Amino acid sequence: MSKKNCWEHKKCGREPEGINAFELGVCPASVERSLNGTHGGQNAGRACWVVAGSLCGGKVQGTFAKRYGNCAVCDFPKLVKEDEGEDFMSHSTLRAILSKED
Repeated sequence: MSKKNCWEHKKCGREPEGINAFELGVCPASVERSLNGTHGGQNAGRACWVVAGSLCGGKVQGTFAKRYGNCAVCDFPKLVKEDEGEDFMSHSTLRAILSKED
């Protein structure tokens, strides 16, 4: 079973060279290399909820603090958590990885 990245699951088209990348911009989760391989995804493709500027509900989201409420009700983080079971990394662990790269 192949693990889908958020842009594949949501079909947002914001991955590099995606159908909506020119109009809406490339999603930062699709190019965030510090989380590459996390939960079996490409870049931050399976940890998108901790990356500011990703797409949610058809709108580009801002800072982590502003968007986390939306992500908490999104089906994709729930799917990743279910897929990963005990290996699922909490948002605080993922944020710590991101902050090391800043």
